[in-house]
Amino acid sequence: MTENAQQQPTAPHTELPTQYAPADVEGTLYERWVERGYFAADAKSDKPPYTIVIPPPNVTGSLHLGHAFQHTLMDALTRRKRMQGYEALWLPGMDHAGIATQNKVEQQLAEEGKSRHDLGREEFVERVWQWKEEYGGRILGQMRRLGDGVDWDRERFTMDEGLSKAVLTIFKRLYEDELIYRAERIINWCPRCLTAISDIEVEYQEDDGELVSIKYGEGDETLVVATTRAETMLGDTAVAVHPDDERYKHLVGKRIKLPLTDRTIPVVADTHVDPEFGTGAVKVTPAHDPNDFAIGQRHGLESITVMDERAVITVHGPFEGLDRFEARSAIVAALRSQGRIVAEKRPYVHSVGHCSRCKTTIEPRLSMQWWVKVGPLAKAAGDAVRDGRVKIHPEDMSKRYFDWVDNMHDWCISRQLWWGHRIPVWYGPDGEVVCVGPDEEPPTGEGWRQDTDVLDTWFSSGLWPFSTLGWPEQTEDLRKFYPTDVLLTGHDIIFFWVARMMMFGLYAMDGEVPFKTIALTGLVRDERGKKMSKSFGNVVDPLDWMDKYGSDAVRFTLARGANPGTDVPIGEDWVQASRNFANKIWNATRFALMNGATVEGPLPSPEQMSATDRWILSRLNKTVAQVDAFYEDFQFAKLSDALFHFAWDEVFDWYVELSKTTFQAGGEGAEVSQRVLGEVLDVTLKLLHPVVPFVTDALWTTLTGGESVVIAEWPGDSGFRDDAAEREIETLQSVITEVRRFRADQGLQPGQRVPARLTLTGTALAPHEAAIRQLLRLQPEGEGFAATATLPVAGATVALDLSGTIDVAAERKRLAKDLAAAEKERQQAEAKLGNEAFLAKAPDNVVDKIRGRLAKADEDIKRIQAQLEGLPQA
Repeated sequence: MTENAQQQPTAPHTELPTQYAPADVEGTLYERWVERGYFAADAKSDKPPYTIVIPPPNVTGSLHLGHAFQHTLMDALTRRKRMQGYEALWLPGMDHAGIATQNKVEQQLAEEGKSRHDLGREEFVERVWQWKEEYGGRILGQMRRLGDGVDWDRERFTMDEGLSKAVLTIFKRLYEDELIYRAERIINWCPRCLTAISDIEVEYQEDDGELVSIKYGEGDETLVVATTRAETMLGDTAVAVHPDDERYKHLVGKRIKLPLTDRTIPVVADTHVDPEFGTGAVKVTPAHDPNDFAIGQRHGLESITVMDERAVITVHGPFEGLDRFEARSAIVAALRSQGRIVAEKRPYVHSVGHCSRCKTTIEPRLSMQWWVKVGPLAKAAGDAVRDGRVKIHPEDMSKRYFDWVDNMHDWCISRQLWWGHRIPVWYGPDGEVVCVGPDEEPPTGEGWRQDTDVLDTWFSSGLWPFSTLGWPEQTEDLRKFYPTDVLLTGHDIIFFWVARMMMFGLYAMDGEVPFKTIALTGLVRDERGKKMSKSFGNVVDPLDWMDKYGSDAVRFTLARGANPGTDVPIGEDWVQASRNFANKIWNATRFALMNGATVEGPLPSPEQMSATDRWILSRLNKTVAQVDAFYEDFQFAKLSDALFHFAWDEVFDWYVELSKTTFQAGGEGAEVSQRVLGEVLDVTLKLLHPVVPFVTDALWTTLTGGESVVIAEWPGDSGFRDDAAEREIETLQSVITEVRRFRADQGLQPGQRVPARLTLTGTALAPHEAAIRQLLRLQPEGEGFAATATLPVAGATVALDLSGTIDVAAERKRLAKDLAAAEKERQQAEAKLGNEAFLAKAPDNVVDKIRGRLAKADEDIKRIQAQLEGLPQA
């Protein structure tokens, strides 16, 4: 029980509308919260800090269910901590999304018949900024619709002035520490986006291709190689075989003719080659394959680039100017005409990399790029989790994290774009290379030029936890709110973002971690568990559901599915059910207000309360403790489910119903229950608020007269428990439930009144006779009462006069049929469980299912037999 209500104003008991209309409440409430500064964090406060930074959505993006899911959970964490007395900062912002944003503006220019080259770099970048101001950031307004309690005064953008300074600062430091370098390596190239992309931006899918086996050389000096990319043979500079492969030892060191060209190429021996795979000989194209590049480095081979940036062939006359796929067909045809094709397999299904943004097939390509030397950075990121400074939740996700950071390759950070943070390196006329920091003047004079590339978007977003707080300056925000407490994000971006932030945070902040806990969520899927995709036609716009059912309903549905690290199925029926829950909360509070529920004054003593009052307060405090424990373990589904069942089942369906007779009777008992009901609703609304903020604030302020539940104190567990009262009400519930089931089995309507005699003497149920009669629609027995059905339940006896309400003979016949079916089910289950051969072979889950069927059959038999005994004799 909480004592907060003693400090709260007397509730005005304003009458609520008969129905909850989210559209009439949500927008107005949200603007009031923002105007009153509820979400603004104060770095000068002496409250303990609690910080979450939002995974910055792309400036091009709009709210999808994945955003809504993670934002709901982050908002719930932050709102609860704010209510617990923390200086809670949830910091919002957006990512400039280099490739995606540049593509948007280039599409816009294409509609005008122009390209970025028509504008030039400076004018094009200005055009992107204009697009950002006009069209970007739509998601920020949608976050308000969802109810995100973020500190809008601290909103950041990865290309704003402060964050740009952070990017230049860390680039310079890494460069001087020789952790950033420039080198020619094989990279993933997107011929559509015209830029390098990192390994983790490549999506692999099974494509139909062709596998052709080609004969290289002449006479006794021939080798057969197989390839799915015949067009790259124009850039072959060797054929490789395993050093121990006896079939080809006589050829190692010799040169053989490369078909379709006037070149000869060497045969080299390399242990990378698997002699058991295919023919045991592989073509080596160092400029167009990462493994071949490594072979080329070991053997000093030439690297010949045969395609331009758009994947158009640039060498060898007959094929020059052809697209790579056109060239593939033409080259195979030419080889076939020369008798060089030994075998063809079509279709040949194999895994092919595609650009994650535009879905174009990527092309491995030798290119001069900027790289981060990740070895020492990745080790530090791994050590921080291993030594417990950072905890990953759920813990079994740690393996995925270690698999990545322990095996990370150097990171290609340069992109051939114009929109983004430009590489701060200048090249001089005599080969000079100068890296320029944020407060330094770049070199000037004839022949000096800046690198044309920009940094990978993940470079700047990797600085997000500290750059958004003012780093590299030692700001009040940085001192107060760093390190952040929780990073809550999808397990799918451990590699993209989480590891980057760990590496950069530990490096920039002198070994201090960027966050204490990494809470990983699953992905949102449709109600059948299928991935949401436009091609599947199952993508849902959460705004549509918000319009239809309210934001609280969408939030509660998502939270109820949020088991740590596992995917979340969601369907419209579930959102509708959550809307019904919001309506239930509304109607129950409305009932309470109409019946004088109050938060004024202290709670009555336990001696003044009825067993029903003590029961609900005991259950309330157990729920508070349970919800707190689930929050600390990031068990959003469990805490939401606990709140749902406590609020709906125990408060609304039982306590409110049981209180009706008390309120009708009036007097001191009614006054006690009015205060208890006020307390229960006060605490329940507070517990629900972080997940369903709108309806709870509207109801709490009406109930209590307080300013807002957003800034109310989080309820504590007073320790009050009354197990005896809980047992008493559980007995009462079992009586009511059993008689209701019997009534339903007899075909009685819920509202149909039946004469009854209750024998409650000697049980704890005696004080509840009025409630039992009201809830079960039982009339006093009256004159001429004849007990035609008698139900012994929980030590009490309920005798019903069903004469004139049912056909006893027909009812006996129906029950006899049901009893025979239940007995047959029991016999079948017992037979299987008694079969040793079956038990030896059957999986545990199958055996458990049959045991469940047996238990259910026993339960049904007992129930039906009781119903038969309760019927009058024919």
